[in-house]
Amino acid sequence: MSMSLIDQLPVLPVLLPAATAVLLLLIGDHGGGEHNLRRQTLSGRVAIGSALLGLIIAIQLFLQAGDGMLMVYRMGEWPAPFGIVLVVDRLSAVMVLLTSLVALPVLLYASGGWAGHGRYFYALFQFQLMGLNGAFVTGDLFNLFVFFEVLLIASYVLMLHGLGRERLRVGVHYVVLNLSASALFLIGLALLYALTGTLNMADLAVRVPLVTGPDAVVLQVAALLLLVVFGFKAALAPLSVWLPATYAAASAPVAALFAIMTKVGVYAIWRVHGVIFGADAGASAMLVEPLLLPLAVLTSAIGVLGVLAAQTLPRLVAWLTVASVGTILMAIGLFGAQAWSAALYYLAHSTLTVAGLFLLVELVAAQRGEVGSRIEPASPVAQPTMLGLMLLLAAASSVGLPPLPGFIGKLMLLQASGGHAHATMVWTVVLLAGFLSLLGLARAGSTLFWHVRSDMPSGASGASAPLVTATGFLLAASVAMSVFAGPLQRYSEAAAEQLRDRKAYADAVLGEQGGLDARTARPYTGQSGGSR
Repeated sequence: MSMSLIDQLPVLPVLLPAATAVLLLLIGDHGGGEHNLRRQTLSGRVAIGSALLGLIIAIQLFLQAGDGMLMVYRMGEWPAPFGIVLVVDRLSAVMVLLTSLVALPVLLYASGGWAGHGRYFYALFQFQLMGLNGAFVTGDLFNLFVFFEVLLIASYVLMLHGLGRERLRVGVHYVVLNLSASALFLIGLALLYALTGTLNMADLAVRVPLVTGPDAVVLQVAALLLLVVFGFKAALAPLSVWLPATYAAASAPVAALFAIMTKVGVYAIWRVHGVIFGADAGASAMLVEPLLLPLAVLTSAIGVLGVLAAQTLPRLVAWLTVASVGTILMAIGLFGAQAWSAALYYLAHSTLTVAGLFLLVELVAAQRGEVGSRIEPASPVAQPTMLGLMLLLAAASSVGLPPLPGFIGKLMLLQASGGHAHATMVWTVVLLAGFLSLLGLARAGSTLFWHVRSDMPSGASGASAPLVTATGFLLAASVAMSVFAGPLQRYSEAAAEQLRDRKAYADAVLGEQGGLDARTARPYTGQSGGSR
């Protein structure tokens, strides 16, 4: 059966970076002198061109999904749940677009020098994009595990890019902890498959409500194991202690890309525990509701305390990442359409802002001489007006000052919490976290730009145009969310409603004859050999 280019869109965000990575490996970056420089330049152009094409594809997916279309791509034309299936709904489309919006400026920034600090940077970057996009579009938990591993393997090497003792020390911890989480992931998947006979997300939404009795207890253990795994990836407290040191030690472009990698864990919690184990999951319904909101509150509180205590700029931004994850998961933990809309809007804002901040703090540190990224008085920076305004803008949005998107996202969350049993706790934490974050960022900003020492030698010259452009793009994209707040809010509301419509998702993926209405009388008995 012939297929149009539109029909192929769901698989292109995975195939494009994979093919680009292979091409970049063939180009290579070995050799010496001018020959190697030409290879590096060519690799950079190929990587940036691929990222630009990926952004165009992501925009098209976003527009298609915005019309309410749920795009299903069956690999090899095998029907779900027997074959591999990719599914793009509004949430997936937003995540793929967000990945592209981060990737393009980060690659532009890296081409200004960082890419040459190690081998195969551009190829590894593309492999990580493949893993990120694959995780967001897969309709199967086992393939979610596969894409997790693809992006993690690439991140292991990118984490060490540029070398250094601190980067190597933190990198070893990062690898060991992630390998442990991957082992738990496999155990959780094995238990799920043993009890339901499937790992297809749409099929799980059908079969999980049918599991009762002692089997339901084991199923809940599997779901809680997955919460531990996804919570570790998302930096949910108390599993968030690894993130600040890791992100602070990574090079600026790698840390900026990691800002979207953390959201893979948030996305997985949303899909698995918000939908599959949501309100219609029978004996396992709303399993993590008593846990998720308190842990999210704790995550936000720990993140803010880290911001106040941070002694370097990268650690401050890393703790801001943790605090933002707590805010997003608070919204998800409210388990309502309005709260989920707030979660999606705030997720997009925080990802763009944090990625921009990781690039910005390196630009500032590079102009502060020997003091570098430490938050202490130093020589004046070469571009105080431009960098100061950019930092002020990013900080104001992070803490939620009006009319920036951080304020809009938090306001949406506070409105959504009205009437909830824990509304007082949510309001207290969100407002207090914003105020304390403001104090931490104000302390850092005043030290960087006001408390200067004339007795110290001047720092480096101003940042080059590509570096400033890349950083400014991310911050401008975040600010643009305020300009287009109305349409984006409507999109996020529609995405939340679509997530809650399990029947439409199952019908689209499994076919109307295999959706919720037709399969409710078909519990898995363990006799059919499963569905994979």
